Amino acid sequence: MEIFWNTIASYNASTWHLQIIIVLIAIFLTVALYRRPSHKVKVAMKLFMAALNFWIAGVYYLIYCDGRDYNEMYALFWGIMGGIWIYDLLIKHASLECTGKHNKFAIVLFAMPFVYPVASLLLGRSFPMMTSPVMPCSVAVFTIGLMLAFSERVNIVLSMFLCHWALISFSKVYFFGIPEDYILACSVVPALYIFFREYIQSKMLRDSKPSAKVLNALLVILCVIIGAFFTFSLFQQVNMFAK
Repeated sequence: MEIFWNTIASYNASTWHLQIIIVLIAIFLTVALYRRPSHKVKVAMKLFMAALNFWIAGVYYLIYCDGRDYNEMYALFWGIMGGIWIYDLLIKHASLECTGKHNKFAIVLFAMPFVYPVASLLLGRSFPMMTSPVMPCSVAVFTIGLMLAFSERVNIVLSMFLCHWALISFSKVYFFGIPEDYILACSVVPALYIFFREYIQSKMLRDSKPSAKVLNALLVILCVIIGAFFTFSLFQQVNMFAK
């Protein structure tokens, strides 16, 4: 646990000024997608997301988390997600058009990277040993918000990677004492349902077996089970902190 928080402190202390620039670029491009969604803006956002994932892979994990176990595996994970954005850009899979379907939920998720440091402060942490807006889980939440707000067609591979990362981050609540990661773990449950429901609706034929209705019902059950597990774990964690 000490190594984990020391690497975060080192990362924040050395890169806080660059993190501010990254956050400002993210805000600018997100607002531009809402107000002036030109082709150049969409390309810029995809390039930014690729660079952001490569930043997490290279700067965060390979450089500042060098002392952690499995840092190279995590770097590969985020490097693959960066490659997915490049591939998406080349084949023009996601149009990044504002769908208007999940705006309220997406806006909440866009705010979550700023909730991470606030949650750290409320838990008694202080800079630089605290979560920040440009860390893996906060970037994952932002990515989920971006996909909800601007993806006409769901990138199911990227969705699965993000959902898998949420489950990985959930373990850090216990092992490293970072309850802030409940933000990602809990937000991914409704996002998981939305992503896979839309994928099922777009891909499944009416005469398929099992039918789209059955698959949707199974998806609801899966999300309820995951949500109940997260809720139970959250209450356990709250009780542990209270003691």
